[in-house]
Amino acid sequence: MSNRTAAALLCSIFCLTTLAFAHGITPAKRLITEKDLFDFVWIGDPQLSPDGSAAACVRVTVDEKKNGYDTAIWLVPTAPGFASAGPRQLTSGPRDTSPRWSPDGKWIVFTRVPEKEGKKQPAQLCLLPMTGGDAFVFTDLPKGAGDPKWSPDGKSILFTSTSNPDDLAKQARKKKKEDEEKRVALGQDSSAPDDAVAGSVDPGRADAPDEKKKAEEAEKEEHESDVHLITHAVYRDDEEGYLDFKRPTHLWIVDAPRSAEEKVEPRQLTKGRFEEGNALWSKDGAQIYFTSWQVDEPYYQLPKTELYLVPAKGGEAKLLTAIPMGIRTMALNPDGKRVAFIAAVNEPVNSYTQPDLWTMDLAPNAKPANLTAGFDFDAGDSVFGDNAPPRAAGRVAPVWSADGKSILEIYNKEGRTQLAAFDAENGRPNDLTHGNHAVTRFSTSSDGGKIVFLLSTPTRIGDLFFLDQPGAEPRQLTHANDLLFNQLNLTEPEEIWYQSFDGQRVQTWAQKPPGFNPAKKYPLILDIHGGPHAAYGYVFEHEFQWMAAKGYVVLYPNPRGSTGYGQEFGNIIQYRYPGDDFKDLMAAVDEIVRRGWIDETKMGVTGGSGGGLLTNWVVGHTDRFAAAVAQRDIASWADWWYTADFTLFQANWFKSPPFADETGDFMARSPITYINKVKTPLMLVLGEEDTRTPPEAGGEQMFRALKFRKIPTVMVKFPRETHELSRSGEPWHRVERLEHIVGWFDHWLKGEPKPEYEVAPNEKVSSKPGNAKHP
Repeated sequence: MSNRTAAALLCSIFCLTTLAFAHGITPAKRLITEKDLFDFVWIGDPQLSPDGSAAACVRVTVDEKKNGYDTAIWLVPTAPGFASAGPRQLTSGPRDTSPRWSPDGKWIVFTRVPEKEGKKQPAQLCLLPMTGGDAFVFTDLPKGAGDPKWSPDGKSILFTSTSNPDDLAKQARKKKKEDEEKRVALGQDSSAPDDAVAGSVDPGRADAPDEKKKAEEAEKEEHESDVHLITHAVYRDDEEGYLDFKRPTHLWIVDAPRSAEEKVEPRQLTKGRFEEGNALWSKDGAQIYFTSWQVDEPYYQLPKTELYLVPAKGGEAKLLTAIPMGIRTMALNPDGKRVAFIAAVNEPVNSYTQPDLWTMDLAPNAKPANLTAGFDFDAGDSVFGDNAPPRAAGRVAPVWSADGKSILEIYNKEGRTQLAAFDAENGRPNDLTHGNHAVTRFSTSSDGGKIVFLLSTPTRIGDLFFLDQPGAEPRQLTHANDLLFNQLNLTEPEEIWYQSFDGQRVQTWAQKPPGFNPAKKYPLILDIHGGPHAAYGYVFEHEFQWMAAKGYVVLYPNPRGSTGYGQEFGNIIQYRYPGDDFKDLMAAVDEIVRRGWIDETKMGVTGGSGGGLLTNWVVGHTDRFAAAVAQRDIASWADWWYTADFTLFQANWFKSPPFADETGDFMARSPITYINKVKTPLMLVLGEEDTRTPPEAGGEQMFRALKFRKIPTVMVKFPRETHELSRSGEPWHRVERLEHIVGWFDHWLKGEPKPEYEVAPNEKVSSKPGNAKHP
């Protein structure tokens, strides 16, 4: 199938979905399945055009082999009645991301991952003329290019790259060698000496040994070792793998070409051994602001951000001010004299400090001002689910209004994420959205008067909505999954508030099976979120919908430590995790049981990351659950301290490192300490490449100990998967993960046979010598 045919087919599907919705065509309903994930469509990184007439976004789908994801840039008109015009595909993909409009709206720059000889190459910058014509790649850096940002006049593009001088020199040598080999193959004279061609040593020449030595040295120089020499305490990242300290992220600039024939040469703007980020063009385009933290091993200190200024033409960077916080993406105000950003204070050192919206003058030694100090909710944060775009989600950043009087940003409050305009002087929020949903990304027109945003609900993965004036009702632009979801019997969860053991009010939700009958008794699955400083809420959760479709009531609380309920609620678990949060979870189970819906002999518990830790804790402290599944878990805090890519070098969760723990806190709060009390059949779900909660500090320990104790247990390990297995792992793995979790509960709560979980399924061990069958 050609790219043109495929694009036409995709556009037809997108438009048919919209037309079917508009005409009220509703197919017969069925229950959702785990494999419906293969047909999900995700929308990521929405970017509104300067005039607000259309939004560019990334459409993410499962690839043909179901082991990865395809991404392409699409255009969604914002004018009413778009169903007739419809969204249209702009790029062929399959790995196009990060669309950014030029200031005049005539171009879109984006990143593309090309292929060479069937292998993915580093991402490069690509330009698409919106007046017509094909997209073309215009960078060729050895380690790729990303995060493009247009200059105010649209003549240049700022971007990031990890390419270093050695990479560039090696690339030049390789190109020269390839060119010479082509000339030799064509029988042309080479202007370079014979010894410039690798391996062309004439043994009859007097200087042959010297030439051989040169060839060997050249080969050694071109060899890139795969041996890891570790000098940093934190040397790997869960999503990136091993960190390359020889290649920090630097800022580059390139002239924006106007055709594929126009060749441009990128130039490196910053250098050194420290990374830069959060780059912003000044309003006149003469300077660039960026953040860095020029400390070799920053994790030994409290987070800090240094704000620098560098001329766009090149030169030395100048330190403007230092901020005693780690800040997120900055936004420049209309007059170019202030910035807004999200950050959390460092002192006192808490387990959790809620993020606030800050502003700061762009002046030497300026101090930031906290706009939302009196707003006791999480600015810039959202509730989370298992179906954010698995690729190309985009970043959340504040946006100033055209008059500079307000700043747009999302915030998390009690399971909902709203978009608000915060007063730029007093921080007072004016909600622009209302309801039971999560606004996860947004973008505005150049004058700030029009807004496009991505919205998810428990029955919607995420669609684009449009606001063209303050106070107006948002208008839905896309119906990306309606063709599928109109066939599914999806249900809204019930919101429940209850009192915990000490009178603390806690919020939870109950996802009930379709056709729920309150007179019946249902099996229960308690699902515990990770973090621990995160939150469930009004967002699509495939896992919960499928468990409910399989006949379970799914209970998912936000116990103390969760975000969106104020600073005190979030930080109350410091030095007590797990502990009273476990009591909150049990109180949630008591509340749902009290309502008479649940068969108490058929209750299961599961959770991932911090929820995996709590699952291990639950089975070591109560026998009320008939089965459990701990995912990407922690068993030993001490072993996790020594091995995870997430450091506890500050006194956030423990008051001292494990080797100086005189109170025994690490042991007292580790689930493995209570392994002798575990009677519950336990499944461990692990990613082999998970460095956030390394398997050897979690599931591996629980599995070995419970096997020794003859407690029913299995371990499900997913190759190539990191800590993000459930959210952005390979599609087949995500499906198999769901199948194993529910399969384990089907076996132990419903009595369904699952021979694959037995050591020797359907086998009888002979007592006669020589005839024994071993697993």
